[in-house]
Amino acid sequence: MFSHVFVSVSDFERALNFYRAVMESLGIELRFCERERPWAGWHSAGETRPFFVICKPYDEQSHHPGNGQMVAFAAASRSAVRVAYQVALENGGTCEGPPGLRSQYHDNYYGAYFRDPDGNKFCVACHVPTHDDV
Repeated sequence: MFSHVFVSVSDFERALNFYRAVMESLGIELRFCERERPWAGWHSAGETRPFFVICKPYDEQSHHPGNGQMVAFAAASRSAVRVAYQVALENGGTCEGPPGLRSQYHDNYYGAYFRDPDGNKFCVACHVPTHDDV
């Protein structure tokens, strides 16, 4: 469905450090990083698309996170959700909802919500029944 998702950032190096840690915890591979541009992109292991890109705003205006906008990453397990959430907080993210079941979405929806250092909102979610610890 998606080719790519762009998220703008105000401080590229800070964002790069944040996203490298979070993406690594989810097994999402760095596809490219060009500091001189600046931009960087990741994709799922063994895939080429869709990919997730961070960059400074193209119009060179200030970054502003969108109200009501969120990007959600899939996790293979509930424990992967917890790890990614913790990594996000340890790297400058802020909590928007701790890991847990969200049965209002569906019986197996296990997610965590956080904002990156620029205020962009993210979710990491596992949608499969699991036997790892809740």
